[in-house]
Amino acid sequence: MDKDIFDGLFVLELANNHWGKLERGLKIIDDYAEVVKKNNVKASVKLQFRDVDSFIHKDFRDLEGFRYIWKTQKTQMPWASLKALVERVSEKGMLTMVTPFDEISVDKCVEFGVDIIKIASSDIRDKTLLKKIGAAGKPVIASSGGSTSLDQLDYLVKFFKEKNLPFALNHCVSLYPSEDKDLHLNQIDLLKKRYPDTVIGFSTHEYHDWDSSVKMAYAKGARTFERHVDIDYEGVPVSKYCSLPEQADIWFKAYHKAVEMCGPEESNEEKRQPPEKEVRYLDALVRGVYAKKDLPAGHKLTKEDIYLAIPLHKGQISGREFEEGEVLTASIEKDKAVNIEKLDASYSSNSDLVSLIKNRGL
Repeated sequence: MDKDIFDGLFVLELANNHWGKLERGLKIIDDYAEVVKKNNVKASVKLQFRDVDSFIHKDFRDLEGFRYIWKTQKTQMPWASLKALVERVSEKGMLTMVTPFDEISVDKCVEFGVDIIKIASSDIRDKTLLKKIGAAGKPVIASSGGSTSLDQLDYLVKFFKEKNLPFALNHCVSLYPSEDKDLHLNQIDLLKKRYPDTVIGFSTHEYHDWDSSVKMAYAKGARTFERHVDIDYEGVPVSKYCSLPEQADIWFKAYHKAVEMCGPEESNEEKRQPPEKEVRYLDALVRGVYAKKDLPAGHKLTKEDIYLAIPLHKGQISGREFEEGEVLTASIEKDKAVNIEKLDASYSSNSDLVSLIKNRGL
């Protein structure tokens, strides 16, 4: 399996915004599938799996004031419904992804043929769950929000590297919602430098805009992106940190603009080659070499013999080539261009350079 599965991947975290209703979950998937198709992006709708009966201790299911327990039970869905959601994601041409919060849920990911497993920030140090996920043999994305030291991330990356599984690590701030000052996008630089062979992503819970951070994150090297998603439907309140379809549309378009502006991937490893139009423009700004006085054939040029000025003519050497010591093969009158065809120079045998000189300028 190839880690390219993560490149340009948008993870749409549905989480439990289905509120236990299959119809609502299907509508979320369908609505986002339209936006994904419209913007021609690679996307996955991510679900959350919990085996609720074993996940919550039997003696604490009526515990008051613990929202996590209340919401987990309130949004519980039968496995058949969750499987139907997974199948709908695949039918809509998107990758399937699940965050399993327990070992039984990992088994269900395998049973349902889920494409990618996501590890929640809260679980990246749960060694029991990590071992179970590692044994599932599927590509894995983890969020870094639950780490308090680089040692913990080192362990996580090493663990999945040794499993030889495609693995991506998301910079994540687990504040719901996150203010702009909390995003710390420079952490992407840290992760890229520390784990050069690992795909780095950005999982965000911000709520002020949908275009700035994805552009900056992409420019810093993030290649997979995640947000929580929801729909305004049936009067169900939408959390601040959740995106609506029209906001995801802005997000996707901002990504395409970032890719366009940053250029091809290889441009961060080798020098960009300017197009012919740009070369021609710059050549027109280069100063040509002119004779300061009448110069005879056989004369060896020095800087006292010439001056530099625009315009540059076809066949005329410029300040880029002149190095002193060139020998004239024919005489040149004062104020006339010093032409490559009248020189015996160290660069005269460079056919590519000679061709360039003959074809640039006026």
